[in-house]
Amino acid sequence: MEALDTVLAAHRAYLLGWNIGAAGGPDLPTYRSDVPHAPLNGVLRVAGRTPQDALAEARHRLDGVPRIWWVGPDSDAGTADALASLGAVEVARMPIMTVALGAAADVPIPAGLHIRETTDLDAFVSAYARVSGIPSDGVATAIEREKAFTGDGTVIRLAGHLDDGRIVGTAVAWLSHGLLTLYFVGTQPEQRRRGIGAALTRAALDLAGERGVRTAALTSTPIAEPVYGRLGFRTVGTFRLLTF
Repeated sequence: MEALDTVLAAHRAYLLGWNIGAAGGPDLPTYRSDVPHAPLNGVLRVAGRTPQDALAEARHRLDGVPRIWWVGPDSDAGTADALASLGAVEVARMPIMTVALGAAADVPIPAGLHIRETTDLDAFVSAYARVSGIPSDGVATAIEREKAFTGDGTVIRLAGHLDDGRIVGTAVAWLSHGLLTLYFVGTQPEQRRRGIGAALTRAALDLAGERGVRTAALTSTPIAEPVYGRLGFRTVGTFRLLTF
C-alpha cells in the first residue's frame, strides 16, 4: 500500500492540472480553474506559514471564484481550527480511502451498460457537471479547462453508456505517482442504485492494473464511504474542507 503522503501528492498533482493562476510554492500550493464550482478552485495545503498570512494570500490568489481549502494530514497541525477562528467555515469532512488492487471486490456490470474510454469531452463534462453540481453557466468553462488540462500524470476518462448512447455514469482515472486516483465518479440521478458507479470504479481499477499500478485512492463523501468499503477501500485519513 502506498504511503499517505504519496496519495496526497497525487491528489495535489491532479488539481494543479486545472490551474490557470498562481500555483505558489510547496508552503501554500493553490489552483484556480475559474470554473464557478468550489472544488475546482482552492488551497491544497499549508506548511510553515502563519494562518493569517496564508489566508490573506489565498484570498488574494482566488479572489472572485468559489473555493475550498483542503486541510489534510500534510498541513500544519491546527490549521483547520486556526482558519475557522479567522472566519473560514468548515463545510465537510471527507474520508481519504485506498485499496490494493488485488484486494478489491469484483462487481457485475449492469445489463445494458457499456464502459469505454471517451474523448468526447463536451458530452463527458456535461454529464459529470450535472452530478457534481457544476452550474449550467460554468459547464463551458469546465469543458475548456478539461481540454486544456496539464497535470503531472495521465488522465483516462471513462464513460458508462446505455445502448442508445446516453452517458449515465462517469469516472476520471488519474495515473500519477505510481497509483490510481479517482475523480468525478458519478451516476445520473435517474439511473442510480443500479451499480453503475461501482462498475465504473472497478473498470478503472482493472485499467490501472493493466498498466502496472497496484494501489487506488479516492476522496469520498461520508455517505459513499460504505459503498467504497464494500469494494475493498479503507479509510486512511481525512480532509477537512473549509470555505473562506
